[in-house]
Amino acid sequence: MGMKVLLTGKLQGGMMESMERFTLSETIKSFASVFKEAGFDLYLVGGCVRDHLMRVPCDDYDFCTSAEPEEVIHLFRRVIPTGIDHGTVTVLFKGEKFEVTTFRTESAYSDMRHPDNVTFVRSLSEDLKRRDFTINAFAADCTSGEIIDFHHGKEDLKAHIIRAIGEPRERFQEDALRILRALRFAAKLNFTIEEKTFSAMQELRENLRFVSKERIHEEILKMVMSDHPKEGFTLMEESGVMEVLFPELQEGASVMQNGMHHDTVLAHNINCCQAAADHHYPLVVRLAALFHDVGKSRTVVYREEANTYHGHDHMGADMTRDILRNLKASNEEIESVSHLIDEHMFCYSDNWSDAAVRRFINRVGKGNIDDLFRLRFADEEATSGKADYETIRALDERIKQIEKHNDALSLKELKVNGNDMMALGAKGKDIGDLLSYLLERVIDDPTDNERERLLSLARERQSALCSSNFPTPRLS
Repeated sequence: MGMKVLLTGKLQGGMMESMERFTLSETIKSFASVFKEAGFDLYLVGGCVRDHLMRVPCDDYDFCTSAEPEEVIHLFRRVIPTGIDHGTVTVLFKGEKFEVTTFRTESAYSDMRHPDNVTFVRSLSEDLKRRDFTINAFAADCTSGEIIDFHHGKEDLKAHIIRAIGEPRERFQEDALRILRALRFAAKLNFTIEEKTFSAMQELRENLRFVSKERIHEEILKMVMSDHPKEGFTLMEESGVMEVLFPELQEGASVMQNGMHHDTVLAHNINCCQAAADHHYPLVVRLAALFHDVGKSRTVVYREEANTYHGHDHMGADMTRDILRNLKASNEEIESVSHLIDEHMFCYSDNWSDAAVRRFINRVGKGNIDDLFRLRFADEEATSGKADYETIRALDERIKQIEKHNDALSLKELKVNGNDMMALGAKGKDIGDLLSYLLERVIDDPTDNERERLLSLARERQSALCSSNFPTPRLS
């Protein structure tokens, strides 16, 4: 077991006493008074109370109540039955939306995703028993602000521990996604995982195969966007969860790099993701950082002086497309991330011609250049501890100078289009081939981007192609 798992004994005693209270807005107090006057209780629960105790801003409030859904509906004029079968309704009150869920207990999870049955109860303590971790099982009375802690969550918060409520195996059998949530909270909060909780995660990790890809994708994105993704992904590997979810990444654990690198491929990928997080780079850069060298394990050629990984960028881009498709990511996310990985091995030097810079802009795309540079910085920091900003600044300056001239750098910037090629008699794929040829000419010499000049070049190209395709007569 790795260093990120904290060994702790069982805590003793009942609910912790504290004079600290949750700060309630006047709207929440007014909202709670409607429940109180009708004889019901209303509490804030979960993450918002945890964040309050940690002095972290939070504007995502979840409420729970002793009132059943139909009773809540009768208390307010405007109620949306957003998840009424599971006890959740959304109340529109004084211009705000309040998501309210009835106290409930849950039966067995036969599919390891959803409870077979939900039973509404009047007891807050019974409701909090069904939650995942002690640090997520706080409640705050919406009338007094009193913070309630039945499961020693405050002690675990103070000790920076993630601990399952009750018997960990039962919690993870109920919903296998909780295994991934434990890793995500480790990444978000920079916490360790209690020993019994971690052991249960290891034992039941295969159950994650029954969880929907969409739910896994959502948790992975939250982990990647956390402040400490290295903690989460390191624990993912130590727990065996990575082998279940990302076997392609796990392959890198067996490839020790040499030369400039001093880590395994997997460790470097994780460190690169952390470097991107340290700079608060956007999601696509962090995902690209996590997977950027995933192709190395399948392209490695071991050498004494330095291993080689020829084509790992293109291999990695293809592997990442498959990984993200499997997670049901959006097409935009898939293409943006894989494109950055495909291009991350560019090697600029000051002897690049202007045409070479224009080709770089065309290939990468203007909108992707900043993110590609960010990926390069994260990669270099993960490799050597520092990035070569001067080289990238020099390339960036070259790009800016070229952009000032408004040179054509993409098909849409050519002064001819597909209709013009059709007018010359081109059909089908020949239209695209002709336009690509013209763009290559213009990238080499921007002065060629004049309509008549381009039409002339297109005619010449067509004539040359027709001549080369003309059958050669046989010699008798």
